Amino acid sequence: MSIEKLSASAIVLLKKLIETQSFSKEEDSTAILIEGWFVENKIPFQRTKNNIWATNKHFDETKPTLLLNSHHDTVKPNSAYTKDPFKAVVEDGKLYGLGSNDAGGCLVSLIATFAHFYAQENLTYNLVVVASAEEENSGKHGLNSMLSIIPKIDVAIIGEPTLMNLAVAEKGLVVFDAVIEGTPSHAAHPNTSNSIYNTIEVLQWFKDFKFEKTSETLGDVKMTVTQINAGSQHNVVPAHVNLVIDVRVNDAYSNQEIASILQEKAPCTKITPRSLRLNSSSIDLNHELVKAGISMKRKTYGSPTLSDQAVLSCQSVKLGPGDSTRSHSANEYIYVSEIEEGIAIYIELLNRVIV
Repeated sequence: MSIEKLSASAIVLLKKLIETQSFSKEEDSTAILIEGWFVENKIPFQRTKNNIWATNKHFDETKPTLLLNSHHDTVKPNSAYTKDPFKAVVEDGKLYGLGSNDAGGCLVSLIATFAHFYAQENLTYNLVVVASAEEENSGKHGLNSMLSIIPKIDVAIIGEPTLMNLAVAEKGLVVFDAVIEGTPSHAAHPNTSNSIYNTIEVLQWFKDFKFEKTSETLGDVKMTVTQINAGSQHNVVPAHVNLVIDVRVNDAYSNQEIASILQEKAPCTKITPRSLRLNSSSIDLNHELVKAGISMKRKTYGSPTLSDQAVLSCQSVKLGPGDSTRSHSANEYIYVSEIEEGIAIYIELLNRVIV
């Protein structure tokens, strides 16, 4: 099939995906659509829960393996939508609809790219494509659950909207729950250890604290207090205040190191990480994928946003059509031309690396 026909087929699939609800953990119907696309294109595939995956026809266990991955789940549409989020409409070259940009355009482009190379012989890499579930909620039945099922991966391209530039590093994430204690009392009585007042200095500490190590590609670790909760009655000083802290981790630290630093230094009664598994990720700038991308005039940068790269232990690059700033926005869209260009760039990139 020509690249033009592959692009047209991918766009038809994307329109169907947009018009089919696929919130995280509820991707059954979009999984069926993706299955149908593989059947139509005569490509054998497997399904594990709501993850659809396939390997190239001439898979050779002696060769390294390249993963092509993006997700078909979406967040829920926000209240600011003025268009029907489940209606695929093209206006002025823009394809509107929930999940069009994040990450439907990337997904159908990678599937089309896989189809282009599926039957080719003598590739230097095997190809595995995974259309994964539960990315938006970092769920337990997403890409992370597939790593023990699919062949061992040596390097990966993760499809997320990057304007087809190379995100050669990505920040990890650790969410902490913290507690600040004080003395509970009646509001009418003196209290020299009001837990809410005690929080003022703690909040200032989190605002001012800087992690020492910076990263050439990802910059500084970014720490943000995002939630605060305390009290239940107007006349009762609460015994404690609960905080939630969002920490975006650069590649100079492991998540465990971040946790150890905060548990040692943060002026809280208790601070506990929810999970340490969403690590920062990167790829060697001398890797042939990166060098090929640079030779194609694609820019490189470090990404502040989290993706399924976080669950991989191998090197990976984030690359896809669309613009990250449109993700999770009202009236989400992707340009049709971005998908067509994305497929062409993916194919040219792999032609320089695996053919």
